[in-house]
Amino acid sequence: MSPAPFMGRIARFDEPGKPFQIETVTLDGIGPGEILVKVTRANICGSDVHAWHGTFATRGLGGQLPTVLGHEMVGVIAALGDGVTADSDNKSLEVGTRVVFPYFFCCHTCRHCLAGRRNACANLTMAMLGRADQPPYFVGGYADYFVLPAGAVVYTVPDTVSDDIAAGANCALSQVMYGLERVDQQLGEYVVVQGAGALGLYAVAVAKARGAAKVIAIDGVPERLELATAFGADAVIDITEVTDEKERARIVRRLTGGQGADVVVEVVGHPSAIDEGLKLLGQFGRYVEIGNINIGKSFDFDPSRFVFGNRTMVGVSLYDPSVLSRALAFLERHQGTLPFDRLASASYSLEDINDAFAAAEDKRDVRASIVP
Repeated sequence: MSPAPFMGRIARFDEPGKPFQIETVTLDGIGPGEILVKVTRANICGSDVHAWHGTFATRGLGGQLPTVLGHEMVGVIAALGDGVTADSDNKSLEVGTRVVFPYFFCCHTCRHCLAGRRNACANLTMAMLGRADQPPYFVGGYADYFVLPAGAVVYTVPDTVSDDIAAGANCALSQVMYGLERVDQQLGEYVVVQGAGALGLYAVAVAKARGAAKVIAIDGVPERLELATAFGADAVIDITEVTDEKERARIVRRLTGGQGADVVVEVVGHPSAIDEGLKLLGQFGRYVEIGNINIGKSFDFDPSRFVFGNRTMVGVSLYDPSVLSRALAFLERHQGTLPFDRLASASYSLEDINDAFAAAEDKRDVRASIVP
């Protein structure tokens, strides 16, 4: 164990419906292979809001309460355990190095890991699932520190990429990059993005960078649709203005030369979006399902649409950890032309986390952030 004790605050999450409690804890040290990260920014992701409400039950994933929520984060190395010298791209690590990392941790030895499906690791653990009332305490991003377990994938943040831009890399950006890779989105294809929150805006940007002929964003918040245009959407559909589902489908058909979308990405997070999204697909269309993480929800649909349309639905949970390295490169390359800084423009102190979650729930901010 590292000999130095580390004292810091956590926003303890006891149970849904209860306010976060700020508590100071002391970690005696870190073990071999571990990394102690000083959190500099942690965004409030939709799954954090769902967990706060209890609609996304972390206990169903093996988590325990009380815990510390938060997973979409960036930080600087505060301490290195024995044996840690370099990141996953073999860049030297030292105290003070800025890093990002997947918020889930793979064993690298199970059947799925060995087959290259590390996001399906049979022994997967992740942030937000550990107990906040026992060591290492720092088990989520809403805290002064986060403890990376031995063997974790970690990447150095390029000097030119600021914390507010880098914070979204390890969840929202990597997730949609992986989703579009999974369905092999091609140059010249038509892409529809359902939902223009952070994941949707990243999806718009990535789809354009992959050579989409046209990207269409659908949402009901004018500010987000304006952002979608800034991120590269060729057309937007406001569901509060075009209230009829069939009319929205007609608009998509017209915008795609009568063919329908080659790829539809669902990041709304509500089952009702899926039935509509499937109707927007053309022949051999691929539906990327990312947003629905609340277990037990359902919708009615006609399966013949899959058969006669040669269509495919791909569920995407987490991502391959190597995607995160490409996400950093994407941010570095496109930060001069895309307004990434507008995604996490609202910052709150750790003490104001309850206000931050209220703002996130009201969708006042695309991505509210906690800056400890």
